[in-house]
Amino acid sequence: MTPAPSAVSSPSAEARPVDSSERLALLDTLRGFALCGVFISNVMVWFSGRVFLPREQVLAAMNNASLVDTVAWQVFSTLVAGKFITLFSFLFGLGFAVQMGRAEARGASITPLYVRRLGVMLVMGLSHLFLIWYGDVLSTYAVLGFGLLLFRRRSDRTLLISALLLALGWSVVSVAILKLPQLMADTPEAGAALLKAANEKSAAIKAETLAAFTNGSWLDAVKATGHFFFRDYFPLLLSILLPVFGRFLLGLLAGRRRIFHDVPQHLGLFRRLLGWGLVAGVIGSGSGLVLQQLMLKQVFTPETLPKWVAFAMAPLRNLGELGFAAVYVSGITLLFQRATWQRALGLLAPAGRMALTNYLSQSIISVLFFYGYGLGFITKLGPAACVAYCLTIFCVQVAWSHLWLSRFRFGPAEWVWRSLTYGKAQQMRRDDASGQRTTAPA
Repeated sequence: MTPAPSAVSSPSAEARPVDSSERLALLDTLRGFALCGVFISNVMVWFSGRVFLPREQVLAAMNNASLVDTVAWQVFSTLVAGKFITLFSFLFGLGFAVQMGRAEARGASITPLYVRRLGVMLVMGLSHLFLIWYGDVLSTYAVLGFGLLLFRRRSDRTLLISALLLALGWSVVSVAILKLPQLMADTPEAGAALLKAANEKSAAIKAETLAAFTNGSWLDAVKATGHFFFRDYFPLLLSILLPVFGRFLLGLLAGRRRIFHDVPQHLGLFRRLLGWGLVAGVIGSGSGLVLQQLMLKQVFTPETLPKWVAFAMAPLRNLGELGFAAVYVSGITLLFQRATWQRALGLLAPAGRMALTNYLSQSIISVLFFYGYGLGFITKLGPAACVAYCLTIFCVQVAWSHLWLSRFRFGPAEWVWRSLTYGKAQQMRRDDASGQRTTAPA
């Protein structure tokens, strides 16, 4: 059984970092699990350079791939892509609810601390984005995180309806916005010409970026990152902001209902989520898999694809992501109620407690592994090799997280984040051999 957080003994309502005894091991485990899946997604699509290759080259490679690579890609597309970042976003909203509950228990306002926390996170995210890797989520989460303050007093019904509208309904609107030039064209031929021109422009930008990542110095890669981000990546990022916020709201709702604080009282809910999530995941991701096969066999191309398909696939894709994310959350939560599984899955908890450090180190390791100023493996690894690379790095991170947290209270990046948030250096080393600190900092 997952232990409930300890009561706060300090009479002061002043904000302070979370004691290790107050943490929920289940949430740290879920966060570690999500971190692994996000890492695989980032490498398979982005770090590997696959997204920058011409569509014809990608299709040819997939049609001629080995059985191992084909299986790896199909499993990734069905069970990983979009699902783990959905889980990560859900946990971000849930974390806000937990912080809010603890602040209310102290009789303190969450707003000043939370605003400082997000401000520091935004600076760290922007530094990560423009100096290391353009696919940063920290800056996105920081910006969207301010919106949670507006919803903290809303009813559960409002949260649920808003979350579903944003997570599912907005995807249709975002497709319409992205395709607005083609939809406004006078004739279908004119719309097709606009689409072709936009695809050619995007391909040219990606080719230029790939060249810098493959052969350039670190400074060349930084410049290419900025150009690619604003010229090609930014519109895609804008289109997913509100669906991501919808996932935040689902996490806020779950945290407010305290379903992870008292799991035995909500076992029926988690079992229903497991079943219905599987149905939604199969329908949503299965339809995407069918379309992917049709594209691979060139039954359709982006230019010949009927317009309605994009509008239909957008909510289906989000449904699949939400469905499988629900399966992972409920499945791990139910397994966590068994002592054997709790010990096994709990191995991921330290990696989840150091999620920020591990996330940033994944980016640093990967740019040094894939980019030209490092080992230069960009575009050279197939799907199976990418998965093997990710699992190897992540296993090392799990072991390192266990070792680090046996001596220190926070990961290095977490320590910087907390120290800047609270305006003073936080106690880093543990006070005693058992790993529990003896006094709470003011």
